[in-house]
Formats: sequence, structure tokens, C-alpha cells
Amino acid sequence: MGKYCFGVDLGGTTVKIGLFSPKGEVLEKWEIPTRTENGGTNILPDIADAVQAKMKERGIAREEVIGVGIGVPGPVDDAGMVYRAVNVGWGVFNINETLGGLLGVPVKAGNDANVAALGEMWCGGAKGYKDIVLATLGTGIGGGIISNGKIVTGSRGAGGEIGHMHLVDDEPDACGCGNHGCFEQYGSASGIVRLAKRRLAVSKEDSVLRSAQEQDALSAKAVFDAVKEGDKVACEIAEEFGAYLGKGFAVIAAVVNPEVFVIGGGVSKAGEILFDYIAKNYEKYAFHACQNVTFKLATLGNDAGIYGAAKLVLE
Repeated sequence: MGKYCFGVDLGGTTVKIGLFSPKGEVLEKWEIPTRTENGGTNILPDIADAVQAKMKERGIAREEVIGVGIGVPGPVDDAGMVYRAVNVGWGVFNINETLGGLLGVPVKAGNDANVAALGEMWCGGAKGYKDIVLATLGTGIGGGIISNGKIVTGSRGAGGEIGHMHLVDDEPDACGCGNHGCFEQYGSASGIVRLAKRRLAVSKEDSVLRSAQEQDALSAKAVFDAVKEGDKVACEIAEEFGAYLGKGFAVIAAVVNPEVFVIGGGVSKAGEILFDYIAKNYEKYAFHACQNVTFKLATLGNDAGIYGAAKLVLE
């Protein structure tokens, strides 16, 4: 067995790369810019050059490399076919074959959110579990589902797109995907800001969030900071936010029955106070056989992608 593997997390502006041991020790990590011009044709050659340069620098022979895993911001199936990654300008092609041909080592690709979930299971907040759902609550909701230790990919790599479950009828605003009433319109960092603006528009009560809104500083952090100070309006917003998350997670649980929900992304910085609002609503909506679930915070942060990508080639 080889001594090393590489994990690559492809983002819209930067590519994060990690050199790992098979036991999950990160030996080095670094970044290169993502060159998205010309339909992203430079991206894979740039990644290949960066990996090969690191191998040369460290005196790593090709036969010592188990493989290179890569997380991609778009749907990727089990064979490595990418079905359009619009953030980096890609159409449909096989990334395993293309990058593998450039490197001469095995390559395995996956969707970035799914790969991050694998990273959290391997070395992060879900270590010790085999059935997990990672919900990354950022601008939207990224999702990754691991069932019995394996990523749920789906037929065309769209498994785990929990942010686009339909949750609410009669929503006037469109989601970024074009539909109305998606989970991420309520349960994400931008979702809680939308809920806060709507609540402040109809509430006559005093709240520190009004001044935050006037200063264009209304954010998920501002809401939960106010919750921690006992602000009544902020607590009402957090209750509504928790109700949407609890309901959404209960729907997911009825399909995949996880042991643990791992919460990542910017909203997770609020800490375990989040669970006070999510857990009671989850229990209210969840099927009885799915109720014995644990909520945990993600621990790998922005490194979850490189960990999970490395783990892909160790499977």
C-alpha cells in the first residue's frame, strides 16, 4: 500500500490541496488560485502541476501515492462524471479519467458537500459514526449524506442536495435554483436574515436587531448574539428558524435514518445554542423510530473538503 494520498477541494476562487497519510494525518496543506476562464480548462492541469511539484519537492515517487481525491462544486456520479459545475465553467465530462490521465495515479471525484461529510466522518465531528447527515448552513444549505459509511451519490450525483427540498408552499421569493419554498430559503445564514427582516417588519417590540438592520449589519451572528443576550424578538426569530430546521431534518431522517446530524457552515459558529432550537422541533416532527438522533457541530471547518477528498481514494 502507498504511503500518501492527496485531497483536493475545488472552490470557485481557490483550490485547497492537502497531502495526507492513510491514517488521516495532514502532512501539508496549501492553496492555488482557481482559473475559471476559458471554461475552466486550466483547472485540472493546474491541480496536476501542483500535486506533481509537491511530489518532486518531497521526493515522493508515483508508486507511493495511493491516489488523488477531489471534491467538486457540482453533481458528480460514482464513475466520476461531472454534470456541469457552473461555478468553475465546466460542462459534462469524466474528471477521474481526465485528471488521472494528467497525473498517472488513481483519481476519485465527488460532490464537494458529500466529500465534506466524508471528511467529518473520518476525522471530524462525526468520527465514530457511519450514518450521518452533514448540513452546511451558509449562504445556502449544503448537504452530504453518508449511509453505512458510504456517500449517497444518487444516479447523477445530486444525492444529498437537501437545501433544495421543497418545504413551504406559497413562498413569493425565488430560491437561487429558481424554485420557491426551498429548505435553504429558511434554514441557511441568508435564510435567518430573511426571517429576521420579515419579523422586524411586523413586530413593534424593541430589539437590538433594529439598529443592526439600520447599519446593514443584520446577520445570523447578530441574531444569535442577541439571543444570547435574551433579546425577545431575536429569540422569536431563532424559534422560527429552529422550527424550519427541525422540520427539514425530520423529513430527511424519514428517508435515511441517520445516527447524527452534523451542523457546519457560518451558522454553526453560534455554537450548541443552535441545538436548543433545532432538537425540540425535530422531536415534534420526526417519525418515532428516527427520534434517537444526536446533533453535533462540525469540527474541520474549511478543511473538511480536503480530508474527505483524501478519504475518497482510501475507500
